Parts: sequence; structure tokens; C-alpha cells
Amino acid sequence: MDHLTNTQLISLIVPLAILQAILMITALVVLVKAERTRGPKWLWALIIVFFSLFGSISFFLFGRRLN
Repeated sequence: MDHLTNTQLISLIVPLAILQAILMITALVVLVKAERTRGPKWLWALIIVFFSLFGSISFFLFGRRLN
């Protein structure tokens, strides 16, 4: 297996990091605008920020209340 050059590695990581940041920002905006969530909003904000990708996905799957 060939090793990736720094340029190839950066070209893989940067788009993924941008997608992760967009997902986290979107989750935080939805959290702020939500009237009700499953659990306290401050806890969801911590989960979204500290567990970045998994926290954002968890919020969209389990934290939102669709009423």
C-alpha cells in the first residue's frame, strides 16, 4: 500500500472537516431555534460541541421533538 503525500492527505481531510463543521453549526442552529427537545438544551449543546460528528447526528436522531 502506497503512502499518501501531504497534499493528498490534506485534500481528503479538508472537505471532511468542512462537512463536519457545517453539520455541527446546523445542529446548533436547530437546537437554538427548537422550542422543545428531549433533554435540556444546554446538555445537547455540550454533546454537539464535544462529540462533534456523533453528537450532531445523535441530536438529529434522538434530541429533536417533531411536533
